Amino acid sequence: MVGWLFLAHGQFCASHPWEVIVATFTLTACMLTVDPHPLGLPPGWRKNCISLEEYNAADVIVMTLIRCVAVLYSYYQFCHLQKLGSKYILGIAGLFTVFSSFVFSSSVINFLGSDISDLKDALFFFLLLIDLSKATLLAQFALSSCSQDEVKHNIARGIAMLGPTITLDTVVETLVIGVGTLSGVRRLEVLCCFACMSVIVNYIVFMTFYPAFLSLILELARSGEGGRPAWHDRSLIMKALHEEDQKPNPVVQRVKVIMSAGLMLVHAHSRWSFASEGEELPIVNLVTGDSVVITNSTQDAQIHDYIMRWLTVSADHIVILILLLALAVKFVFFEVKDELNTTRGMDGWVEVSSPVEHKFVQTDQVCWELPSSSQEPDEQPLPCDRPVQECLAICKSDAGANSLSDSEVMSLVSSGHVAAYQLEKMVGDPERGVGIRRKILTQKADLKDALDNLPYKNYDYTKVMGACCENVIGYMPVPVGVAGPLKLDGCLVYVPLATTEGCLVASTNRGSRALMRCGVTSRIVADGMTRGPVVRFPNIERASEAMLWMQAAQNFEAMKKHFDSTSRYARLSKIHIRVAGRHLFIRFVATTGDAMGMNMLSKGTEVALSFVQQMFPDMEILSLSGNFCTDKKPAAVNWIEGRGKSVVCEAVVPADVVSSVLKTSVQALVDLNITKNFYGSAIAGSVGGNNAHAANIVTAIFIATGQDPAQNVGSSNCITIMEPWGDDKKDLYVSCSMPSIEIGTVGGGTILPPQAACLDMLGVKGANAVCPGENANMLARIVCGTVLAGELSLMSALAAGHLVKSHLRHNRSSVTTSGSEPSKS
Repeated sequence: MVGWLFLAHGQFCASHPWEVIVATFTLTACMLTVDPHPLGLPPGWRKNCISLEEYNAADVIVMTLIRCVAVLYSYYQFCHLQKLGSKYILGIAGLFTVFSSFVFSSSVINFLGSDISDLKDALFFFLLLIDLSKATLLAQFALSSCSQDEVKHNIARGIAMLGPTITLDTVVETLVIGVGTLSGVRRLEVLCCFACMSVIVNYIVFMTFYPAFLSLILELARSGEGGRPAWHDRSLIMKALHEEDQKPNPVVQRVKVIMSAGLMLVHAHSRWSFASEGEELPIVNLVTGDSVVITNSTQDAQIHDYIMRWLTVSADHIVILILLLALAVKFVFFEVKDELNTTRGMDGWVEVSSPVEHKFVQTDQVCWELPSSSQEPDEQPLPCDRPVQECLAICKSDAGANSLSDSEVMSLVSSGHVAAYQLEKMVGDPERGVGIRRKILTQKADLKDALDNLPYKNYDYTKVMGACCENVIGYMPVPVGVAGPLKLDGCLVYVPLATTEGCLVASTNRGSRALMRCGVTSRIVADGMTRGPVVRFPNIERASEAMLWMQAAQNFEAMKKHFDSTSRYARLSKIHIRVAGRHLFIRFVATTGDAMGMNMLSKGTEVALSFVQQMFPDMEILSLSGNFCTDKKPAAVNWIEGRGKSVVCEAVVPADVVSSVLKTSVQALVDLNITKNFYGSAIAGSVGGNNAHAANIVTAIFIATGQDPAQNVGSSNCITIMEPWGDDKKDLYVSCSMPSIEIGTVGGGTILPPQAACLDMLGVKGANAVCPGENANMLARIVCGTVLAGELSLMSALAAGHLVKSHLRHNRSSVTTSGSEPSKS
């Protein structure tokens, strides 16, 4: 309900870190330097919190328990943070704890008139108030960002999510700890006074200083090159934080509200309902457990009756010292050793080939996979540490699979309890899931070293899962070059080309340079993605009847209404029907906005066919794709009817540019184009292949911008025309017509950050908010214009005889050629 208020507050703190931090430190300095507040602490608390000089058995017992619990709790939190493996979370949460729990709290206590020296006994009590979980969650939100703007947004989102819960927790903690001021144990009452103030101060600091501190420290931690966040240089990527996992339990929140109301009544009754000073007050003796009624005048004397004969202050210190030493020995000698053993075990996996099932054994901290006879999956022993069934129980519990080691997760996969393709979702960390899958894959002898040079770290797999790829084992870095600027419709465009073919970018760049003076003119002449299902009828009579019914104008409009209802952008424009016996092949053609649109077409086609089936119940839908689309296959229908964007580009290149930049002549280019692209393609029986190398440019742009590379089959359909131009026929007219560019700027691989960056470079990233479909149209025009530049350059190289020479210079590895030089004889 109030999440928007915390969101705005978090946005302000993250956006103005310097102002918030300076204001917080200024206020703290003021409270440290001013005289004690004349009012001091609340009267009900001050009268009992006057000194820490009196020591008795109850004091020592209570303080010993508090100190031991505080040390154990701090140790637990430190170990939990260390498992996260991030120096940024440890450092940020640690600094925040120091400032909030000690510096700021000390300042407030000093300002309220208490003796700062009293805090030496409150140190361990403060440790119990430290809750690094919320600070860690907010740090995880911030560290999951890829830019400073995203840091601010994520901090604000974290404050909005955590703020209401923390506010209620602060109220409950203050009221519960406040009950301690009624205990009758002097030192406990003083500590409870301090603790209540510390809880309130911690809350204020968390809601103001901490988000500002996070925003500022992450901005300073950015690396210099490209402004990339420094925390992304580590192999550990922050686990995905799902908002639904962080939302508070409404039942727990309701219980806290009821508890708060009850505690408010207790405090009101205890502090303001008693009679004046001197009235008898009931307290509980913490040593005997008896309830005693005493007056204020005799309270001090009664407490001094408990003489500390069986326990001394030095013994209290000895207990704490022994506890600290035991924890230090455990952490240094045992936990580190366990971690080393686990690491060595995970690196020692070997699979022994066998036609039977496998089992795992462990020898000297190295896991070996050996043949097993006929064990059931539930009976297979685990490679390391815990048994399979115990790991399976942990995986299904609240702890989840992220609390298991890599070797334990691998054993769950090998025993058949977990599918390998679910690893990312299972462990809750996509990068870790990919790493485990690589370990499983490399168990095979022939792949032991095969993946060493395939990177997988520091990649945002959250955008890949469920969208772009499955069973991921890494990503493929492909060099991306830039050609241009290309002067297209009066604008200069720098075109990214992802390729491993030498000379391609250089050649396209030369073509762009030759077109700089004249420029390229482009037009979209048709737009329509297609899907061609196949349906079957009992006989040709019913098939022909259905074909005529669908071709009727009013029936087509009814089909269009059902088709268009499936999407905000997909709009059915026409259908083509072909009959083959009792089969109908129906080609649905529709515009799809800025998306390439295959999914839109499939969904709309399914709904439209269901409507037709109501009219023809005997119609059998065999497949949503009957190859009449036609997708990713050479097809004359795409060349003739078009598919996706149909684009035409042209340019008139001056004769002097042809000779000076392209190093050839107009007549040579025209003659070669007719012979190669027309005669040669006809001899080859090519369909849509009247060009020199359009597929080169199309595929390079497709890979760079996140398109489906397989669709270069139809998208590369192109006819290149060259003619002498002008009154004297000395200039060169060149055009490229591409009827089936299947392309989009939304969906698919366009959501991946590197591909989205290339789209942004072209100014066509995402959907066009003003005119849906314009970004995809612009990208198609860029493809066709770049193809024209590439055609012009390659044809010139062929006409001048430069092709072999340039490829020998740019497209041959020096490693290959250096050792193959022919010997001189």
